Amino acid sequence: VCSSFATGPRQNDGTFYEFHTYSLKPSKMNEFLENIKKNMHLRTAHSELVGCWSVEFGGRMNKVFHIWKYENFAHRTAVQKALAKDKEWQEQFLIPNLALIDKQESEITYLVPWCKLEKPPKEGVYELASFQMKPGGPALWGDAFKRAVHAHVNLGYTKLVGVFHAEYGALNTVHVLWWNESADSRAAGRHHSHEDPRVVAAVRESVNYLVSQQNMLLIPASFSPLK
Repeated sequence: VCSSFATGPRQNDGTFYEFHTYSLKPSKMNEFLENIKKNMHLRTAHSELVGCWSVEFGGRMNKVFHIWKYENFAHRTAVQKALAKDKEWQEQFLIPNLALIDKQESEITYLVPWCKLEKPPKEGVYELASFQMKPGGPALWGDAFKRAVHAHVNLGYTKLVGVFHAEYGALNTVHVLWWNESADSRAAGRHHSHEDPRVVAAVRESVNYLVSQQNMLLIPASFSPLK
């Protein structure tokens, strides 16, 4: 007798998203941003950049956050092999930036099955809210989490860009990427949602499965596909 070890519904294809977080030396932040702006085309020639942001608020300062899209793990392996042979990318992009980086982190995530990656209607600011959930996976907390997210979206308090479930990194982590016109519009929407009994009820159900949460306000780079 065979049984599934899956902890909840999954996307039908192998597409995943790699979160790259760079912690920069404080005096090197602007230099790093100028370098990647000038030479990002050397990197995007190999795979798709979803977005690039600098961290404005939340957690450690002097951070840059990227999301890269891959068709599957074989695709990512092929990209890494191609980069290893790309001398122009190494000399103009990689080597100059290595001296500016204090720490680098990578996380592999999938979009949850009930969410598609959406592009905002215009430029704005982004919020990455990260939720550490109780062990058990989406089979345990997925439906409640979905209702909490949809309560905010359906009532117009913010715009959803994507919901990502971690595959490699801190397990049982869900990242929600939101878009707002400005930090002030985000603050106003959050204030009003906290007074809406429909949102409060959905969130109360979801927090029963929550261990911890944190967020970051992200400012898109000028060359970021998501602005």
